[in-house]
Order: sequence, then C-alpha cells, then structure tokens
Amino acid sequence: MQAAVLKGYKDGYELIIRDNADFDQALSELKDLFRKLQLDTVGEEKQISFTVNTKRRLLSAKQKQKIEALVGNYPRFSIYKFVSDVVDTKDALEFMEEHTVHVNSDTIRNGQVKLIKGDVLFLGNIHKGGILQATGSIFVLGNVEGILHAGYNDNVIAVIAGNFKQAQQVRISDLVDIIEPDMQADKVVAYVNDLHALSYTTLAELKTLRPKIFTQIGGF
Repeated sequence: MQAAVLKGYKDGYELIIRDNADFDQALSELKDLFRKLQLDTVGEEKQISFTVNTKRRLLSAKQKQKIEALVGNYPRFSIYKFVSDVVDTKDALEFMEEHTVHVNSDTIRNGQVKLIKGDVLFLGNIHKGGILQATGSIFVLGNVEGILHAGYNDNVIAVIAGNFKQAQQVRISDLVDIIEPDMQADKVVAYVNDLHALSYTTLAELKTLRPKIFTQIGGF
C-alpha cells in the first residue's frame, strides 16, 4: 500500500499520508510524486496548492518542515495547510476550556482582577474596584458592585446576562458603559449590537440574538 496518495477534487488537491506508514517511506514517495508532477505539468503556469492530510497521525514540527522543504523545491506547488483526524492534547484542553461554562463563586475585592477563559456562571461577589474578565460570556447570579468584562480579547459575540444593575461598569470586547440607575428592570442582557455599540435587551430576546448560547454544555 502506498504511503502517500494524491487526490484531486473540484476545489483543490489533497495529499494523504497514511497514518500507519513509515514517515521516511512517505517522504521518499512524496519526492517521487512531486518529481512526476513536475514533469507531467511542464509548460503549465497555474499555481497548485495542496492540503496535507495525515489522518490519525500528528506530525511533529520537524516532520512538517521536511515536507515543506521538499515542496519548496517546486515553485509551482505549495502547501495550503496540514490537517488530521486527531488533535494535540494541549490544543484539545484549550478548546474545552474556551467552550465550557465555568462556575465561579470567588470574592473579587478592590484592585483584584479575575480572568477566566471561556464562559462563566458567576455566583460570588465583586466589590467596587474588582474586575471579573472572561474571554466568553458572563452570566451573573452573584452580587456585583465592581466591573464585568465579557469578550475579553476582542470577542464581540459575548454577552453579560443577569444581575448586573449594581455594577460600576460593563465591558464587552473594547466597549465600556456605565449602568444607569433608571435602567428598565427587564433589561438584563448586555450585548454588542450591529452598530458595534453596547446595548441592552430582555432575556427573552437573548435566544434570538445569540442562539448558540442555548446549545452550550459542560461546566465544572
């Protein structure tokens, strides 16, 4: 069985490296494959890029460099991206952290900053001058007199929902607003509208504005 196989599709080409094949053998076959492609396409000027699919094998950085160096010998060919059917453990853990609703009951005091990756269900207390930051959305059931900052690091899809009427400020991404004391009681969701401004709405409207929030699972 071949260690390296080229497949063509309507939207491009895919180089498949068998996950059970010896890497050096695959590299040798790739050399022969590109040499043949070079001869078969003499006179053509169209640039061709490949997706390299390693199936259930993760290539090391050095292995990727060897393939890139090989393809680099043929100016008409280039690698679009590397893909596989598995992910690195570190990447998987980071993905889970970013896509989990974390439950937090800390007390955040004046001058303290708490940063959470992903969404957070906050059950604790934030004193004036304290800041809770989340890269995702913040759902508030605790007591907040400080600052809530959702969408930290430029996530404008994030929302702040719940009991934030006593907060000093709400922030989403790079936007900041001070809560008005006369805000309507049912305006319990802060979000970034289509004009890239902070706006407030009801919980009933949240499902329409951010339907994916209602499909999230997880927590710890």
